[in-house]
Order: sequence, then structure tokens, then C-alpha cells
Amino acid sequence: MISTVIRTCFPAAAKVVADRAEEINKLNVFPVPDGDTGTNMSLTLNTVVGEVQALPADATIEDIAKAITHGSLMGARGNSGVITSQILRGIAEGLVDAKNQEHPTPGDVAHAWRRGVKVAFKAVRKPVEGTILTVLRDVSAKADQLEKTKISTRDMLDALVVEAYESVARTPELLPVLKENGVVDSGAFGFATFLEAFVNAANGKAGELTEFKTTVDAKADVSSKVQIELNDDWEGSEFRYCNEFLFKAEKPFDVDESLAFLATLGDCELIVGAYPDFKVHVHSNEPNRVLEYMLQFGQVYEVFIHNMDMESHDRTAKIAADQAHAAGEKNDEPRKPLGFVAVAAGSGEEEILRSLGVDVVVSGGQTMNPSTADILTAIEQVNAESVIVLPGNGNIRMAAEAAASACEDAEVAVVPTKTVLQGFSAMFVVDPEGTLADNVEAMTEVIAGVRGGEVTTAVRDSQAADGTPIHDGDVMGIQDDSIEVVGSDVAQVTLELIAKMQDEEEGDSLTILAGQDMDDEAFEALVAAIEQAQPDLEVDPHRGEQPLYPVIFSIE
Repeated sequence: MISTVIRTCFPAAAKVVADRAEEINKLNVFPVPDGDTGTNMSLTLNTVVGEVQALPADATIEDIAKAITHGSLMGARGNSGVITSQILRGIAEGLVDAKNQEHPTPGDVAHAWRRGVKVAFKAVRKPVEGTILTVLRDVSAKADQLEKTKISTRDMLDALVVEAYESVARTPELLPVLKENGVVDSGAFGFATFLEAFVNAANGKAGELTEFKTTVDAKADVSSKVQIELNDDWEGSEFRYCNEFLFKAEKPFDVDESLAFLATLGDCELIVGAYPDFKVHVHSNEPNRVLEYMLQFGQVYEVFIHNMDMESHDRTAKIAADQAHAAGEKNDEPRKPLGFVAVAAGSGEEEILRSLGVDVVVSGGQTMNPSTADILTAIEQVNAESVIVLPGNGNIRMAAEAAASACEDAEVAVVPTKTVLQGFSAMFVVDPEGTLADNVEAMTEVIAGVRGGEVTTAVRDSQAADGTPIHDGDVMGIQDDSIEVVGSDVAQVTLELIAKMQDEEEGDSLTILAGQDMDDEAFEALVAAIEQAQPDLEVDPHRGEQPLYPVIFSIE
């Protein structure tokens, strides 16, 4: 029965993708480092597993298809995850139509793949050859061809796995940037991996590699084209941020019109789902405008904003470390006594942290919290006897502490910085000759005297700490997680928040970072206004390039 096969095989296939996620991630250097493809696909598949497993034992194929559709939509991460969700939705809908639910025929299988192609291609406004969509179409075409023969369903599925890998091997011929850099498409490879694992599970070989000679040959052809090359001058997209979020429509809206508008803000735009639940994805340099536009039609939630530029550099560094380790070079490098890991949301923040002695900077912040695994990987890259982690955000502290506990190769401590600016101050008091405990104590003591302020724009109606009403689009001045100032102008709100904090407790110095939404001219004018309004305050301005927060500052 189809429903039983799905409930049995889907979790097994999802586990294989999770186990091989890092292998898939390493391919995702080109054309766009949109998060980590293997990780994103795994997260998408695991959400489906959770929804399917939550169904009662007597759930129908219709129930399972709905769970796959909803789970993959809610769990979709990154461009690859969103497209995968639509492939799964289409194939699931096609299986509902199967005439023989007990023993599906090759015709039923071919129909399901055709439905997958239709749904997935409809979701992507500008399909690119040499990607997961190409493999989907090739597999579907193979299914159509085999449907006309006397092949058994089992043999047909094995043949589709072979076609998937052969199609993956052809991706460099269709997408020049892949061929130039010696890789196959990561999303396509991840999809073939999932298909192979699913078919193996259906044939009683869960978790195994297929034994068929033709499949081995096809996979060998893929392997021969996968030679990871370091490349740290990524120019795959003029847009820095990958924006993705779930969207609950409160009134009907024109999806095509919305996609056309998002295309004016960036590329790789996707809106998938059905009223009222949608998933939105777009690459853009203006995350605030993306959110503001969609908010006029409903509510956004589970927002993830990834800095693809920083992710590209991080991935390059990790590949280099892996290659060095494989070559035995790492063992020849002496471990230094003390190293540092920090989390930052902007390229300017990262540059400052590195100049202060931070070894590895993890991309993340308020809207994109890195995982425990992300931080643990960074700790391991430092190659030090002792490592101090600066989470830079209260929401990241627990993940940092979990990573510290999980690390077996170094002694790790977390200095609980709540802002990146506290991290700056903490690094200023580091004693390279001191012990881990002494440095943690000194750094923790100094950040206690650092007061922070942030300026951003409200995305819904609320109220300030004193009860002042806040409307969608208002500019807010935030001190220690409390909204203290509300206005309509970033500069004015910044000045009022600084004045309020100075009235409460006078400080001597102010470090201020401009976000990516504030240009140099506006920033220079703001700094001049601060110096005029607070003549006794020493102002140290920098570009932080953090998203969504045009201004963040600290007073000491």
C-alpha cells in the first residue's frame, strides 16, 4: 500500500540525507551560496517526517499527502528547501490519484512524477537549467518512457535512481559556473540522494547504497565531476541577503503581482503554498522592504535572514580546513593556547571582531540564530587548547553553551555577551598570557558596564515601555530589550535614546555602528548631531552593515 510505503520509507530516506548533509553542503559553493543546501533539505524533510509520524495509524493517503504538503511548506529552508517542498507536494498529490493504491503501477509512478514537475515548475518564475528542476524533469521523462514498456514498478524505480544520478552528472554541462568550478549542482545531488535512499528503503535496503551496476556507474560519473576547489571571490549574485519566512494571508492577494514586485528588490523570488498559508523566499539587499511589502497582505513569522556573502567565506574556510586535515597538514600546526569565536550579523561587525583577535566569526544574529552545530564547528576550526565564545545575543547563548559542552578537543567557555558591541569591549581586555578562567572573569566583568541601544522599525502595532502606542512603520529606540523611544525618524530617535541613557547614567564613550540600511551621508550627519548634542561623549563610529537595525550603539 502506498501510504504504508511512504510512512516507512520517508523517515529512512530523510535520515540518509541528514547523514550526508555535510557532503551536500560542500558542493554548494556555486552558483549562489544560499545557506547550506544539505542542511536546508534535511530540515525540510525532517519536518515532513514529524508531521507524517504524528498521523494516526489508519491515516489515508489523502491525509499523508496533506501532511507532506504542509510539513514541507512549514519546514522549507533556503531556495533548495522551498523547491523540494513543491516537488514533494506535487508527487504526493499524484500518488493520491493512483488507481492501484495496493500495488502502484508504472503508470501511477509516471503520473506522480508529472504532477511533481507541474507543481515545482509553476512555483519557480525563472527555472535554471542544470539544477534540481532539471533532474526532476529528466526523471519524469524517463518515467514516461518506461511507462510504455513492460517493466515492473520495482525495476522502474531502480531505473529512475540511475537517471537521477546521470542527470546530476550532466548539470555542469548545462550550468557553466558549475563546470568552471568543478562541481555538480548541490540541490540536484541532494535530491538524487533522497530518491536513492527512498527506493532502497522500499526495496528492503534502508540506509544502504544501491548495488545495481548501472547505478554504481551513474554515481561514479557524478563523483568524477566533483572536485571541490577553493574560491573566495564569490560574485554569483549582487544580492547579499537570503530572506525567507512563513506568511499568513489575511486577505486575498495576487501572487504573480507580488512576485513581480519582489523581483524588483532582488532575485530567486518564490511564493509557494495555498491561501492562507505561504512560504516566501527572495534574495535582496533590502530585507526591510521585502517584509514591509508582504505585511500589507497579512502576517509574517519564522523569519530567517542569511548573509550569503559571509556564508560563502565561512564555507571556503571550512573546506580549506577539511582539505588541510585530510592532507595531514593540521597535525603539523601547533595549537595555540587561547582562541576566540564570535557571532556577528554584518560584514563590518565581522571585520572589527577579526581585527580585535577573534579567530572565527559565525554568521548570525537576532533574525538568524546559528545552531549548536554551527558554533561547535567554529570552535573546532580555531585549533586552540582553550576557546572563548561570544554569542552576541541572548537568543544564541544557550546554543553557545551547548556547543561548549559538546566540544571534546578543547576547553571552552562562554562569555554571555548580549550584543556584538559587548564583544568588542570584551576583546579589548583579553590577556593573551592569562588563563582561560582569568580572561573569562575579566571579559564578563567589563561587559557588565556596557549599555546597549538599538534603533529599528516596527513591523506591527504595539506599545512602548511607558505605554506610548507604536504603529507599524514607526521607528523604535530599544534599550536592554525595552522600547524606550518611539518616533518617525531614525536620527531623531537615536539622539533621544542616547540622551535618555545619558540622563540615567552618564557615560564617557559611545561606539556606534551603521547598518546596511543607512548610507554614509546619513551616518556622518547622525554622528555630527550626536557630537553636537553630547559634547562630553567621545564618539567612535563604524560601519557594521547589520540588517534591519540601521543603528546600534553602546555607551561605556
